[in-house]
Formats: sequence, structure tokens, C-alpha cells
Amino acid sequence: MEIWAYMTSSNLVHILDVLIIWFLLYKVITFVEGTRALQILLGVGAIILIKVVAWYVGLVVVSWLMDQLITWAPIALVVIFQQEIRRGLENLGRRLTVRRRHLDNEQARELIKGLDMALEYMSKRRIGALITINGKDSLDEYIKTGISLDAVVTGQLLINIFIPNTPLHDGAVIINDDKIAVAAAYLPLSDSTRIPKELGTRHRAAVGISEATDAVTVVVSEETGEISITQRGDLLRNMDRDSYLNFFEKQWVETSQKNSKKWPIVNFLIRGKKL
Repeated sequence: MEIWAYMTSSNLVHILDVLIIWFLLYKVITFVEGTRALQILLGVGAIILIKVVAWYVGLVVVSWLMDQLITWAPIALVVIFQQEIRRGLENLGRRLTVRRRHLDNEQARELIKGLDMALEYMSKRRIGALITINGKDSLDEYIKTGISLDAVVTGQLLINIFIPNTPLHDGAVIINDDKIAVAAAYLPLSDSTRIPKELGTRHRAAVGISEATDAVTVVVSEETGEISITQRGDLLRNMDRDSYLNFFEKQWVETSQKNSKKWPIVNFLIRGKKL
């Protein structure tokens, strides 16, 4: 029995070990998908494959050359992937220091009202805009790059900020906990190859901040007036008024259905029902 228990526990450990490795590989692949880093990783994989084939066939010189490449590869990878490594560590740190963001329904509706007015006005007149609204992840690093406003969110103020040739129009507005924290802020640019080439710096910045945090970012194209939204690396294009209002409602407005899922015991007690 002891031998069987040992073998069983040992097998479970090996299975767990393999599952962890597969999970880490999956996360790495999804993290670099659509970037130049994926092409470099494929190149590294090709070198390893050549090394294995050369060793098996008996190509001594080729095998030696591959050994040299593999020996120095870790240093080269750190240099090549420094931005990706930094971004990955930042994401891990943010997840470990997550903070809850509370926005009640009244604040959410005022925020949506202000965004709606500004987007409708700027889209029709093709005024370029970049607006980031915080989620659970902190945006303090990016807030520091902007010009402090600490103002209530209104459509009129957002429009005035992005009017061309004004001091604050270039850069991003960051809305932090239902206040306009800063304007003219700098956001990280994404190097994703999935972003259409016709899209410019605003869209790359919008995707970049969505890759680094869970923030929602709204872009108004200066060329076409098209409204786009990014979140968690996804780019939603050609958003009409109904589409973006529905998106905002789902993001920030708590419904009774959501509350019933979050607080079933409280809802039962309020309704006078017994569990």
C-alpha cells in the first residue's frame, strides 16, 4: 500500500508539473501573439530543432554552432525581449496589487452622458480624441505623464480639450474614478501586427494601454470620425451610438440582475425569503 501511495503521489506530481509547463507556454504564446516577438520565438524554436536534427544525424560542426547559439541565446533574448519582459512583470505586479474600483450608478450614468455628448460632437466634426477610463488596475504611471485637471467629467470639457491647436489636445485624457485626472498624457504604443495599417498613433496607444491594463479606451479618428473602443487587447471598430452606449452600460452600470448574482443572501433577506 505504501509503495502504491508513493507511486500515485509521484504520478500526480509529474502530471501537475507537465500541466504547469503547458499553462506557462500557453500564456507566453498568447502574450506574444500578434507581435514581432512571436516571430523571434519561432526562430529560436527553429534553432533548437536544427540542433536536435544535427545531433541525431551526426553533423558535428552544425551541432557545435547550434550549441554556441543556444549558450548565448538567454542573454540575447533578454536584450531583444526587454520591453515584453517589462510589460509582463508590470502586468503581474498590477494583478498582485489589484484595487477595487467603485462607481455607483449615478456616477456611471453621468460619466456615460458626458462621453456620449463629446463623442457625438467630435465624431461628426472629425475631431481626433483619445480617452482612457480606469478599471481595477492603477493608471498612476500614465497619469504622471499628463497635465493635472482633477475636473468633473462633462461633454463640454472633453470637447474643449480636444479642439485642434489647443494646448491640451495632443495626447490622452485619463478619467480616474469618475474625474478627469489629466489631459495630454502619454500612453504606451502597441507593436501588435494585428492593428490595421491605416490606423495611426492614437489607435496604437489605445491598444497599448489595453494590453498593459484593464482600462477602457475610446478613440475618435481624425480622418474618418470613426469611434473605436479598446479593452484587454481587443479593438472594437465602427461603434455607432447604440453600440458604445450599450458597451458603457454593461461596463459600469450595475443592474438588479448583476446584484442578485453578487449578493444572493442579501437579496433573499431583503425580499423576505428564507434560504
